[in-house]
Amino acid sequence: MISKEILREIAQIVGLEYLITGRKALIEYSSDATRLEFMPDAVAIPENTEQVSRILKLATKKGFPVVPRGAGSGMSGGAVPIRGGIVIAMNRFDRILAIDRENLVCKVEPGVITARLQEAVEKIDLFYPPDPASLNISTIGGNVAECAGGLRAVKYGVTRDYVLGLTVVLPTGEIINTGVQTMKGVAGYDLTRLLIGSEGTLAVITAVILRLVPKPAANKTMIAFFPDVTSAVEVVSKIIRNRIIPSILEFIDRQCLDCVRGEMDFPIPRKAGAMLLIEVDGDKNFVSRDAGKIREVCKQGNALKFKAAANREEAERLWEARRNVSPSLYKLRPHKISEDIVIPRSKLSDLVTFLGDLSQKHGLPVPAFGHAGDGNLHVNIMLDKNSPREMEKANEMVRDLFQKVIQMGGTLSGEHGIGITKAPYLQMEISRAGLEVMFRIKKAFDPKGILNPGKIFV
Repeated sequence: MISKEILREIAQIVGLEYLITGRKALIEYSSDATRLEFMPDAVAIPENTEQVSRILKLATKKGFPVVPRGAGSGMSGGAVPIRGGIVIAMNRFDRILAIDRENLVCKVEPGVITARLQEAVEKIDLFYPPDPASLNISTIGGNVAECAGGLRAVKYGVTRDYVLGLTVVLPTGEIINTGVQTMKGVAGYDLTRLLIGSEGTLAVITAVILRLVPKPAANKTMIAFFPDVTSAVEVVSKIIRNRIIPSILEFIDRQCLDCVRGEMDFPIPRKAGAMLLIEVDGDKNFVSRDAGKIREVCKQGNALKFKAAANREEAERLWEARRNVSPSLYKLRPHKISEDIVIPRSKLSDLVTFLGDLSQKHGLPVPAFGHAGDGNLHVNIMLDKNSPREMEKANEMVRDLFQKVIQMGGTLSGEHGIGITKAPYLQMEISRAGLEVMFRIKKAFDPKGILNPGKIFV
């Protein structure tokens, strides 16, 4: 428990109205999308970088934990205060500070909602491509802390590909600026890249400089159904071999299709074993040409049905199937463990076959969907967490899945991060020597271990 004396000092820093200590109000900050729950002792809502600095100096001096938090949409427990302490909520850091049309950069505070930034830059014909599924609630700071990916990563990359510089507060209270405001810069160690994806364990982000690109002139959305996963995966490879890099290339397996079938206002073929949702963007003529090539590749690849949206309204109807997948899976079981593994794109079919065998072995459904274009698959182990037997099976399945992914040359997480849910498995991918280097980096940034303790490492 944090002493009343410390709470009084924090109240003097942020103002009494921005210090939350009541139990009911604290519940909102005790969990994230994992639904794991750990209560903080208090929540501070600072207004500026200086206030964050003063809180962290106090934490290092007094030795209490501090957990930075954005919208709480994370899927690995990164923002959960597992050791209590103070949650620093970045709600008030919600301003777009500048948009530079000439140099294609912008500067924002970490509490800016991702979709709000996208809307703001698109109004002036610019484009911020990172597109996590949680974009309507997730914040830029959270995206940077987790190195969020999203649907457009196959063509445009992930969050780290757009971060040029940061303003951060170290656990000891120092305020530093990392990176540059230019397209190039190699002065010293790349602290910006180090901090991206560090899950709030090394510093608290208070400003972000982002790279923008011109807004694509046109886009085209298409959907195709296939008799089996192998056919769909072969089409993915053929599209890219035809020198087409779609902005979006999403995959949905048979179990997912069965779950959304009754919710769609367009027919899904009964024999469909997989679906691809494809979008291309760019110059209008190139988009039309690429869409025609994709139609032909799908036809040659045994597509049961192919449809291209004629307008934005039709595109939204096609998107409905993809958006409805995750919530519809609860028809199979009341709970799920969702993993975001990545494997080489060519091995997607082998992995889905493995998931079928895993499901049959343990008697739990394992539907999968995700980003076929970059091999990032969301594997969902459906279960009843109130059943000890099913929990035991599910944990065994997670370990088997990760072992298979590593054997295939893949990685445990493409965009959710390690947090607390994947921390026990990190040594499966990273050697002891590699982990030791990370421990030393953490110690250099955070000598007293006060910032987001218990995350990433077991």
